[in-house]
Amino acid sequence: MWRRSFSSTTGTAAATTALKDKKWDALVIGGGHNGLTAAAYLARSGLSVAVLERRHVIGGAAVTEELVPGFKFSRCSYLQSLLRPSIIKELELARHGMKLLKRSPSSFTPCLDGRYLLLGPNKDLNHSEISKFSKQDADAYPRYETQLEKFCEFMDPLLDSAPPESLQCESSCSVSDRFKNKMHNSMFWARCLRQAAALGQKDFVEFMDLLLSPASKVLNNWFEAEVLKATLATDAVIGTTGSVHTPGSGYVLLHHVMGETDGERGIWSYVEGGMGSVSLAIANAAKEAGAHIVTCAEVQQLLINDSGTADGVLLTDGSQVHSSIVLSNATPYKTFKELVPDNALPPDFVRAIKYSDYSAGTTKINLAVDALPQFKSCNLGHPDAGPQHVGTIHIGSESMEEINSACQDAVNGLPSNRPVIEMTIPSVLDKTISPPGKHVINLFIQYTPYSPSDGHWGDTVYRESFARKCYSLIDEYAPGFSSSIIGYDMLTPPDLEREIGLTGGNIFHGAMGLDSLFLMRPVKGWSNYRTPLKGLYLCGSGTHPGGGVMGAPGRNAARVVLEDVNKPLK
Repeated sequence: MWRRSFSSTTGTAAATTALKDKKWDALVIGGGHNGLTAAAYLARSGLSVAVLERRHVIGGAAVTEELVPGFKFSRCSYLQSLLRPSIIKELELARHGMKLLKRSPSSFTPCLDGRYLLLGPNKDLNHSEISKFSKQDADAYPRYETQLEKFCEFMDPLLDSAPPESLQCESSCSVSDRFKNKMHNSMFWARCLRQAAALGQKDFVEFMDLLLSPASKVLNNWFEAEVLKATLATDAVIGTTGSVHTPGSGYVLLHHVMGETDGERGIWSYVEGGMGSVSLAIANAAKEAGAHIVTCAEVQQLLINDSGTADGVLLTDGSQVHSSIVLSNATPYKTFKELVPDNALPPDFVRAIKYSDYSAGTTKINLAVDALPQFKSCNLGHPDAGPQHVGTIHIGSESMEEINSACQDAVNGLPSNRPVIEMTIPSVLDKTISPPGKHVINLFIQYTPYSPSDGHWGDTVYRESFARKCYSLIDEYAPGFSSSIIGYDMLTPPDLEREIGLTGGNIFHGAMGLDSLFLMRPVKGWSNYRTPLKGLYLCGSGTHPGGGVMGAPGRNAARVVLEDVNKPLK
């Protein structure tokens, strides 16, 4: 396939030679945005750091690739909001090339009966639009947003901190280290109690209800209009195999409204040049600080010295790169089941990693088109972009039961008959990613089982049949859409695993259920980025606080490494 990558890193023989010529203070396996973030902070604090990326382009799932001539696709992740404000500020990402393009309106849901719902940061627009379906809901919506914002403020300090682990120090630490750890953990929990007290009992109970409940229960308690509830419910199931009726899906809803753009809560934006521009900006900050980033450098195995601690990595070309500190941005399964040698880890730890949930139901289709979709319910009579094209377009999500039915198909082993589709058209705001008059369209699609019972994703006919099913569904809302397609790129769960390294195709490096968060992520006893193998750390989305283009796992992991080598975070 003709392709152009967007990376200023090196993948030459000279670069590999430079890797072998010294012992590094730290190595990072994987040049995804979290690995790059960790590398930037470590290098800023004076450590010599090398990032080893398997692919020809950095970014992991936050990557831009030109797979159709003239069209630049955000191949996996496609929107920015979750990246921590501290990272944007501290690494000066705007100076390093990251330009955010705010979306207003942010959401458009067309209905087959000719109606539609627009939502965004404009409170007057929201009230007017929701009133078309329910005056009661229009009045309740600002209170709903205020409550979620309050919960996000409560969560903020947790996102930027390593969980307060205690088990690792019980037998192996010195008396002074155990005392220091207990003091640190006591301060952490005291801070949490103060925040809970500030939240108040009523809101804290509401917060716990949101965490533990199905999203359907939460939304039914707030609203009556199905189209509004379904539009909001998509945030509760995105990237998961669960339904709106799955207990704990309320937390996933909260996870996807935690972000902000330029200080505005819950605002998702496009990134000029695609999501790879986020990774490139972080990489530029890392390289400015002295980090060495190498592409086409695939790690085959972790090296362990005679004392049983990390000693670097072995590359697939036979090269050895040495360091006593290794951070893995790969998934927990990839790290511990494929990169760490057999018998180097406790059996109960390996068992917990093996049986963690890596299931996925997501397929991403990236389209090059020669015209914007013209929606029957919002036909403005001309081909130019309108408000309906700016934000996320929800297809097949007119009721929560539609979403649940799509999920049940996958539970039965079948790709959804009427998939849930989130369509975005970044080229409406970003003029750098497509030729004039043409557009890039992202389709984030659920639910698609990793191993369908009625076919195989490796079968070209089967793949194309499912893609056509998605296009036909969009045609119901925007007649003629299918005929506008020039070319496409399709990533099913097995493709996401093979191409991007996402175990099971799970975009979060592992499920985001309540049994896989905070002190339980990736497994209990090892939530603070350290691992049972001394010198090896995790820094990817499989750690706290989880998935999305957030950067928090990378920053938090770097902080833990710097604590262990007695250097300050800079």
